[in-house]
Amino acid sequence: MLFQGRFSQDGSGFENRITSLFKIQYPIIQAGMIWASGWRLAAAVSNAGGLGIIGAGSMYPDVLQEHIQKFKAASSKPFAVNLPLLYPDIDKHIAVILEEKVPIVFTSAGNPKTWTAKLKEAGITVVHVVSSAKFAKKCEDAGVDAVVAEGFEAGGHNGREETTTLCLIPAVRQVLTIPLIAAGGIATGRAMFAMMALGAEGVQMGSRFVCTPEASSHQAFKEAIVAANEGDTVLTLKKLTPVRLIKNDFAIRAFTAENNGTDEDTLKELLGRARAKHGMFEGDTVEGELEIGQVSSIIKAIIPAADVVAEVWNEFKTAAANPFAY
Repeated sequence: MLFQGRFSQDGSGFENRITSLFKIQYPIIQAGMIWASGWRLAAAVSNAGGLGIIGAGSMYPDVLQEHIQKFKAASSKPFAVNLPLLYPDIDKHIAVILEEKVPIVFTSAGNPKTWTAKLKEAGITVVHVVSSAKFAKKCEDAGVDAVVAEGFEAGGHNGREETTTLCLIPAVRQVLTIPLIAAGGIATGRAMFAMMALGAEGVQMGSRFVCTPEASSHQAFKEAIVAANEGDTVLTLKKLTPVRLIKNDFAIRAFTAENNGTDEDTLKELLGRARAKHGMFEGDTVEGELEIGQVSSIIKAIIPAADVVAEVWNEFKTAAANPFAY
């Protein structure tokens, strides 16, 4: 076997440290994308055997609580909340998570030492998202239960190292003893097989799950993803926080301005407020931020989240049985 873990006897699931940690059937995790990852998507993924995640990054605390409660009404399966640590009112989000007894929290965009101990004291499994081996080791030292290592192919906000997933996963595996989840550029079962062969024990997918009916993102955004071809995304706004976007009028203008030496303050003015919401949630495909990964070029249909899980899992099984067939 090229990877850690084994298929269940009847072939209906997989057993490794990630499936045991999260109590899930498949080591397939839906990312907590802003403006896409509400309770409907999370419930659909969890009910299909993966781990659904509610993305708190685009939610006020009361909205997060509503989504958690609606998830619980729609599914009895495990789920998680993704919590960017740089956002305001983080203590209020934490209070909701504790009150609702959320079983798993994925933290990102901040220091894992800040909240990990408090969450774990409440019995919560904690996972942190990183973009380098250096920070992966710091996460383990901070006491997290697992790490997501995300390559710069990923959509949305990226690390400054610009390390590809293919290079990142082996580097992180060398320094970690805790479970490792691969993210960035993964949308198929064969990609999942490749990441598992490199040392990951599960995969997190964002872009693929945006193109599902259950995702709360706007239909126009989903259609723009399906229409995207190779080279249609760009990593820009590196002087602020690097973000990968579909190349629309705004993204090209931002990329050009930054390459021409525009300073941070001017870039902030150019970005303005709520541009991500305008693009991904309200459907402004010209002037909105359309955060998506490079893998969008191979996503050619909007299909139910359960079908995504099934397709990825079945392709993974086929690849494991015959890695050299295509």
